[in-house]
Amino acid sequence: MINFALDYSSGMPIYRQIIDQIRFGIASGQLKLGEQLPTVRALAVELKVNLNTVSKAYKELEIKNILETQQGTGTFICRTEHVVDDGERAGKLREICTQFSAAALSYGFSIDEVVRELKQIETSKK
Repeated sequence: MINFALDYSSGMPIYRQIIDQIRFGIASGQLKLGEQLPTVRALAVELKVNLNTVSKAYKELEIKNILETQQGTGTFICRTEHVVDDGERAGKLREICTQFSAAALSYGFSIDEVVRELKQIETSKK
């Protein structure tokens, strides 16, 4: 299961953030084929958003055959291949790096300092 993290200041609609996090959760292996997602109500309560927001995200993923809702049992991951293509994945990394570097540079850190810190984090996780 993934931990959803919403960014209300990003300008991206909340339902799109939910969709993206589910898709990238599948692509990264955090969500597996057949895994059950929280109910619409449970996720809405957890994220403190309107039920319709979560419902809209789930419905869009159902249309793309990524999720399947079974009446009475829940919503499940029904497809794990080709959920995120390489171009979209690279674009998301670029977006993350742009936001991250803008924040780091605004605090006066150089790119070299940021790269060194990222390498240290990577090394400490091994």
